[in-house]
Amino acid sequence: MDVKQIRELAKKYTAEQIEGCITQQIDTGQNICLTDKNSETIVNELSKADVVRELMDKGMSLADSLRELAQRMRLVQQGFQSKDT
Repeated sequence: MDVKQIRELAKKYTAEQIEGCITQQIDTGQNICLTDKNSETIVNELSKADVVRELMDKGMSLADSLRELAQRMRLVQQGFQSKDT
C-alpha cells in the first residue's frame, strides 16, 4: 500500500472525483487522477483513496482514516487466511 500516494489522492480529490476516475480507468484504461501504474494497481490505489476520502468527509482526520483503512485491510486478510487453514 502506497500510503503517501493514497494520502495525496484523498487530499486532492473528492470521493465523487475518485469514483469517477475509477470508472474512467475501468471503462477506458485511463483517468486523470493517477496515471503512472498499470490498471489493476491504479484501481486498487484509487479504491483505497476513496475509502479514506469518505471517512474524512464523515469527520475523521486523515491520519485516523488511514489507520481505519489499514485495519479494514488486515481484517479482510485475516478472513482469507482463516479460510485457507
